[in-house]
Amino acid sequence: MYFTTIDTPIDELLLVSDGDHLTRLRMAPWSVDPDWTRKPSLFKDVTAQLRAYFAGDLRDFEVPTKPAGTPFQLRVWKELSRIPFGETISYGEQARRIEMPKAVRAVGRANGVNPIAVIVPCHRVIGANGKLTGYGGGLDRKAKLLALEGVA
Repeated sequence: MYFTTIDTPIDELLLVSDGDHLTRLRMAPWSVDPDWTRKPSLFKDVTAQLRAYFAGDLRDFEVPTKPAGTPFQLRVWKELSRIPFGETISYGEQARRIEMPKAVRAVGRANGVNPIAVIVPCHRVIGANGKLTGYGGGLDRKAKLLALEGVA
């Protein structure tokens, strides 16, 4: 596995790759496996896209990803990737979209362990009442990401 870090307006991010796909994008605090190799050159494209996103110049990422998870988690995360830039949905709506309307809490838990934050936009899921709820990176970061996308 390979890694690098990038400074962003929401803190330093850890990027991890298997050499072909982005497998993780973590917000601090994070840790690096001692067996991983730092290789910033492998992340030039994703780093450029993240910089463009945080500058307000990119809406859709084109990054090959390969998150590790259960079949249910992969289904939830795939649906996250369908939420357009600048839009939000509720956890209930996300559960309906994956045709499991009673799985709202399970959807929330899966979103909470999303291994590729920002690019797989779990920050675009909010509470049914329109309030910011639950975010592995903290509600302050969620609010910043949504504000960057023009969401009030």
